[in-house]
Amino acid sequence: MTRPAALRRPGPDTDEPVDRPDPRPRILLTGRPGCGKTTVVRRAVERIGVGRCAGFYTEEVRERGRRVGFDVVTLDGRRGPLARVGVPGPRVGRYGVDLASFERLAVSALEAGLQNPALLLVIDEIGKMELFSTRFVELLEPVFDPQAPNAVLGTVLRGRHRYVDSLRRRPGVRVVAVTVENRDRLPRQLSAELEAFVG
Repeated sequence: MTRPAALRRPGPDTDEPVDRPDPRPRILLTGRPGCGKTTVVRRAVERIGVGRCAGFYTEEVRERGRRVGFDVVTLDGRRGPLARVGVPGPRVGRYGVDLASFERLAVSALEAGLQNPALLLVIDEIGKMELFSTRFVELLEPVFDPQAPNAVLGTVLRGRHRYVDSLRRRPGVRVVAVTVENRDRLPRQLSAELEAFVG
């Protein structure tokens, strides 16, 4: 049986193909706040199938039309606070970050996903709030190892940040800017690319 092109690579001393899967895609979306990064991620996950993915996304929390914080939502349906106005914790602007909640939900979801190479790891987002978690930063190392078995779809902050800049330069990482012009077609394009690498 002929192998798919993605699994056929010539050996070092022969023209015969050998089974050597291509590195898993590691796609990071970036763009201006409000450009639709999270929406692109959620629609791509819906197309692939939530049961074939593990990880989390973040969601604004509003009261009377005013943003008061952010929740972290895991792909298996758990939800908890990521940050709130006026609460104690590491600060990003007027928000205090709830590291215990973030690690209990988001980090544990990614840790579980790493145990199954067939799952797509979803990380929305790698931003200032999330990076206060040492446990999260340590977990990103195996996630973005060039030999790691899981494909990754994530979002990253748009501005400069030493650690995020280093992730952008990792082998196999591709950064995609989300714009008004491409955000409607990106879920279809990303899901088509990633589906070949998930179970």
